[in-house]
Amino acid sequence: MYFSSRGPNRRAAVSAYTSKNLEDWTGPHYVFERPADWWADRGIWAPEMHAYRGKSYLFLTFDSSHKFPEQWRDWLPRVKRGSQVLVADNPMGPFQPFANRSTLPEDMMTLDGTLFEEDGVPYMVFCHEWVQIKDGTVEMIQLKDDLSGTVGEPKRLFHGSDAPWAQKSPQYGCYVTDGPWFHRTQGGKLLMLWSSGSPTGYAVGIATSESGKLAGPWKQSPAALFAADGGHPMLFRRFDGQLMMALHQPNKPGRERIQFIELDERGDTLALKGK
Repeated sequence: MYFSSRGPNRRAAVSAYTSKNLEDWTGPHYVFERPADWWADRGIWAPEMHAYRGKSYLFLTFDSSHKFPEQWRDWLPRVKRGSQVLVADNPMGPFQPFANRSTLPEDMMTLDGTLFEEDGVPYMVFCHEWVQIKDGTVEMIQLKDDLSGTVGEPKRLFHGSDAPWAQKSPQYGCYVTDGPWFHRTQGGKLLMLWSSGSPTGYAVGIATSESGKLAGPWKQSPAALFAADGGHPMLFRRFDGQLMMALHQPNKPGRERIQFIELDERGDTLALKGK
């Protein structure tokens, strides 16, 4: 389990805990601490680790206070914020960045990058921050074979406003997109879980690729999978094979806790176990 923390030098860091039963945990193990001379001066968001072609890769988002030249009145600061890939020889690090900058285009406010491989080609799927564009998006971009950089330009997959269950922020009139994560059903359907606001708080919805490919088009579920003020999902299987969803809840700073929720595949989609 990887999460944001403060390192031994009190700089933004990523820590890992290990467990064999999801109840008893060993750690923390510090797998990365932000260097002193770094492009981003604030915290780390949304770390996730991927094993890929014999190495371990840490996908995370760096936040900063460095403002873009254009700012909007009565709006949150539009700052340099970006998803980045780090590499290590094993899951416990230490992880090293490829460069002192975001992996994604530096003129975009990006977050929550995740890895997806299709036909032997790696991609980063990420969110384009609503703070910059108002109606947040989920986008894709090809990565180099060693994940050290990008190839070509991003492609938009969908907007936050595309989901019937998503609610526009009453304060900013925006639509949030957070935390994309993929699941291929036993029947071959490609699903993307992602988060936004809903009438009952932070929520998780499902989008289905109608082509079965990353490029979509993506059809949004009419209702959220989970809408009890928790989100940013990731899926894994327990040692006994049970499909699980990890998310954080409630969506209130300082009160978030990780939750592990059992899921079932039902036809070509997912449902909370027993519901």
